[in-house]
Amino acid sequence: MVDTTQTNQQTAVKATYFSIVGNSLLAVIKWLTGYFGNSYALIADAIESTTDIFSSLLVLFGLRYANRPADKNHPYGHGRLEPLITFIIVAFLVVSAVIIARDSIINIRTPHELPETFTLFVLAPIIIWKEASYQLVMRKARQTNSSSLKADAWHHRSDAITSVAAFIGISIALILGKGYESADDWAALFASGFILYNSYKIFRPALGEIMDENVYDDLVAEIKRISLTVNGVIATEKCFIRKAGMIYHVDLHATVNATISVKAGHDIAHRLKDTLRSEIPQLGNVLIHIEPHPQDQ
Repeated sequence: MVDTTQTNQQTAVKATYFSIVGNSLLAVIKWLTGYFGNSYALIADAIESTTDIFSSLLVLFGLRYANRPADKNHPYGHGRLEPLITFIIVAFLVVSAVIIARDSIINIRTPHELPETFTLFVLAPIIIWKEASYQLVMRKARQTNSSSLKADAWHHRSDAITSVAAFIGISIALILGKGYESADDWAALFASGFILYNSYKIFRPALGEIMDENVYDDLVAEIKRISLTVNGVIATEKCFIRKAGMIYHVDLHATVNATISVKAGHDIAHRLKDTLRSEIPQLGNVLIHIEPHPQDQ
């Protein structure tokens, strides 16, 4: 289990470094293109990419701290820091969305020049890159069970959508010409609304993780299936799961023959725990409560 956790952490950290480097390069490109190309939609896009850099740094910190081993003061480990980091990332997103919306409204009401045509040639590869980045980071997030890495992946998807909005807004402004300069700014305003929507999509699962929400039915079914393969386990009853970082802590009630000795029941519990942690490496603490089978009483 330790090796699996370390491997997952390394995978998540590499994905985060990928995000940091990619967002840094794109932020510079967007700022320069937006400024010289008279496009606030691109500048708004650059604002989001800039906040993405800081949020990815937070994810990196969270991943390193959350995977520290359990200690006296944290017997279940430090994994709960991950959703807390996710909340901070959401705050970054909300602030950037509000700034973009405010400045978009100001620009809509202020006459300005049409955006330059070359901005479209910059945006097209950015859109492709950001969607590819989303797919890569999300795949790593699912592989490692990292909620903060999922939030980082959604940053890439959100960035791709805002870039699409900018592309559409700039295209409308260029095609329709004078009088439609604000189409670019309306695109930025739309993008801010989408960022807020994505903020909720990121926030909701992290809140469920903090609140120990029961959303692991597939894992519960797998645990119960494996439990019945252990010699001495007649059935299973309650199974509660809480997620902390990249691992899952389990409380499981297993029924055994009521006439066996306490030691025999203790041995069954240990075999069950060892089997579960062997078959499902992402499990952390597994607490087995032995129940007497009613037919044997």
